[in-house]
Amino acid sequence: VQLVESGGGLVQAGGSLRLSCAASGRSFSLAAMGWFRQAPGTEREFVAVTRWRSVNAYSADYADSVKGRFTIWRDNAKNALYLQTNRLKPEDTAVYYCAADLKASSVLTSHTAYNYWGQGTQVTVSS
Repeated sequence: VQLVESGGGLVQAGGSLRLSCAASGRSFSLAAMGWFRQAPGTEREFVAVTRWRSVNAYSADYADSVKGRFTIWRDNAKNALYLQTNRLKPEDTAVYYCAADLKASSVLTSHTAYNYWGQGTQVTVSS
């Protein structure tokens, strides 16, 4: 099982980036999948999660700090997860990680809920 992120980079404040996460090794259609981020000297922080609710129905939840600016979605046919980041701020600068939970954890805002992690992609927002 492998998760590989891409799409990070350097952008000016107010700009946008689309992060992608390619999953392989098994289907993740029933897994909760999320994005976390970690800035130097800080703990890994929840950003967003999408979880299966019913056939072709998924919910999305966001950290308050990104609500209204970031959008998470998934493409199960491609076994992929995405994060659209808009109106970026310097405080969004971090390494962004994709993660998958196959244990049906109840608390998905904690990094301890997730079985699998990608290697991360750097997002740097200049002021």
